Amino acid sequence: MKDRKITGHTGLTCLLGSPVAHSVSPAMHNEAFAYHELDYVYLAFDVSPEKFDQAVDGLTAVNARGWNCTMPHKRRMYERADVLSEEAQLIGAVNTVVQNDGVLTGYNTDGRGYMRAVRAAGHEIAGEKMTVLGAGGAASSILAQAALDGVSAIDLIARRGKSWDAVQEVADRVNRRTDCEVRMYELRDEEQMKKSIRESRILVNASSVGMSPREEGCLVPDERFLYPELIVSDVIYHPGKTRLLQMAERVGCPVFNGMYMLLYQGAYAFELWTGREMPVELVREKYFG
Repeated sequence: MKDRKITGHTGLTCLLGSPVAHSVSPAMHNEAFAYHELDYVYLAFDVSPEKFDQAVDGLTAVNARGWNCTMPHKRRMYERADVLSEEAQLIGAVNTVVQNDGVLTGYNTDGRGYMRAVRAAGHEIAGEKMTVLGAGGAASSILAQAALDGVSAIDLIARRGKSWDAVQEVADRVNRRTDCEVRMYELRDEEQMKKSIRESRILVNASSVGMSPREEGCLVPDERFLYPELIVSDVIYHPGKTRLLQMAERVGCPVFNGMYMLLYQGAYAFELWTGREMPVELVREKYFG
């Protein structure tokens, strides 16, 4: 990173969440600011839910250029935003804010990051069917953006847990507002999973199952559920090859992990704040090996 000085003109961007100490976002954004010789800084603030509104008021008062929100604040930021992008309206959550003269515009760049990763891997899935595994925030973001980008149908398969109803609300909004048909099925129905995957062009694990240190986990029971032409992806990037991706490679499927989704969601936020493109490959080489 080039030597940089903080001045009286330095613009503030940041991350609000809890916990945030592990986040790679400060390194990514500050590297990109230095690359473009932009007078901005990106910091990470550990903010509890009880202090979140105060933090947003403070950032607005000091004219921060924008900020990211991670757990547990994405839903509350959605409620606080003055203007919402199309994907944020569908998802019901905001992870990126741009401030202009006190007006807070909320975006959700997670799904955009995933769809750009699909294209970067050399695939075009508009008009195709997708199967999504999981019912958390990543699943909601991916299914909403995939629908906006022209995916024709999405089967979401997950455990009927505490996040099921929230994702069902997203699916209902997508069904009402786009031409994409979203259906939800329970994970225990293995025959339906096999049918959904066989009908799909792409499969994405949008859950945390298989993430280090529990790398043995996999929601797909075995290789018989896959076929060689199926694109298989994972939002997990540590390990670089989850059990699902290893299984898919044995079948002959093209695969990619969640590294570029992470990079590209940050790149979209950077572009919203600065109008410049994040040097994604430089950031990848320096901070993701």
